[in-house]
Amino acid sequence: MDLQSIGENIRSYRKKRKWRQEDLAEKVDLSVNYISLLERGEKIPALDTFIDIVNVLGVTSDMVLTDVLDAGYQIKSTQLADRIAQLSPDDRRDILAVVDTMVRNAEKRRR
Repeated sequence: MDLQSIGENIRSYRKKRKWRQEDLAEKVDLSVNYISLLERGEKIPALDTFIDIVNVLGVTSDMVLTDVLDAGYQIKSTQLADRIAQLSPDDRRDILAVVDTMVRNAEKRRR
């Protein structure tokens, strides 16, 4: 299991809320040291603690576990598609052209 990516995702969602580690620790009744260990990937929370953290952060468990789930690429693809959908038509066309080129190059390397 990639503890580092779980911690990085927790940190990322905490920062999106503009919370300090102290803020998150207080909201889930944990020590700042424990939050720091989680975010550095040195600890993995118990299930009930993990549920408290994702609930307080207002995210789903799959969002935090995206890099360790077998279906993580689907989750990331969906998140990326949502972000792309918010762009202008010209920006969407440019991004899709770049992605299409990268996919074609990857397919050629596979052959």
